[in-house]
Amino acid sequence: MSTTTAPTPGSDPRRDLRPLPKLIFASRWLQLPLYLGLIVAQVVYVILFLKELLHLVEKSLSLSEQQIMLIVLGLIDVVMISNLLIMVIVGGYETFVSRMQLNKHPDQPEWLSHVNASVLKIKLAMAIVGISSIHLLRTFIEAGNLGSERTAYSETGVMWQVVIHALFVLSALGIAAIDRISQPPGTQH
Repeated sequence: MSTTTAPTPGSDPRRDLRPLPKLIFASRWLQLPLYLGLIVAQVVYVILFLKELLHLVEKSLSLSEQQIMLIVLGLIDVVMISNLLIMVIVGGYETFVSRMQLNKHPDQPEWLSHVNASVLKIKLAMAIVGISSIHLLRTFIEAGNLGSERTAYSETGVMWQVVIHALFVLSALGIAAIDRISQPPGTQH
């Protein structure tokens, strides 16, 4: 006859862990400095955004439409990378470290209520495709913008950017397909 004791009401199940599992589980907190470092990177991106925005406003009367478009694409790029950082910081912390206990805070992002490692991977892949798209568009504009002047982009360089972007798109589609295939029928994120 097995004598397993059920936890008594009010007892803390975390205290029932053996030392090694307790240490392994607690090691998730080693990721905290990584997420704090990403918050610092977020601050750097805010400073970069403000610097580029100030440059746009100061030079707007002397810039061509295409130069303005390139600066705006740079601003969009910074915003998309910043969004990617937020997804990694908030989603990663919530998924891998600890629940945030937001208690239905009015500013809670909609996607956070159903975040898991799979959803986070797909969101990150799509954000990377978006960022790559902005970079590719900038390359096309800059390469075509300079006419007879020498551009910073060779044909081979542009071709490789297109190939890498296509691989990002295929990777995102592959991640989404694998996620869909691996879900039991009738379940959704």
